[in-house]
Amino acid sequence: MNKKILIVDDQAEIRKLLTLTLGEDYEVITASDGTSALEAVRLHQPQAVLLDVMMPGQIDGLQVLSTIKTTPISKNTLVAMVTARGLATDYRLAVELGADAYFIKPFSPLQLVNWLQEKLK
Repeated sequence: MNKKILIVDDQAEIRKLLTLTLGEDYEVITASDGTSALEAVRLHQPQAVLLDVMMPGQIDGLQVLSTIKTTPISKNTLVAMVTARGLATDYRLAVELGADAYFIKPFSPLQLVNWLQEKLK
């Protein structure tokens, strides 16, 4: 059975690009905001989450990351931040909250695939 990857981004083009890139090797689930992301984590229990930081609504990507990493059922889920926010302070905060990787947009889909393959052996 394929491993599940949750892609969380408010930009449909990014979700589509990552779904096309990962869809042959993984079962891809998508969400466009923090609330639906947390619901998808609870329902599907993905092995990895690719998570944007800046999203509409009341819950941003860092709050989603924190919730995933502090909830017993999902705390071991791999989380890679995929974001346009490239400041060192953004990176440090994500790492402090438990991010397993940090990719800055525009990112290389191949780099992301390689990271997932390495981590999800």
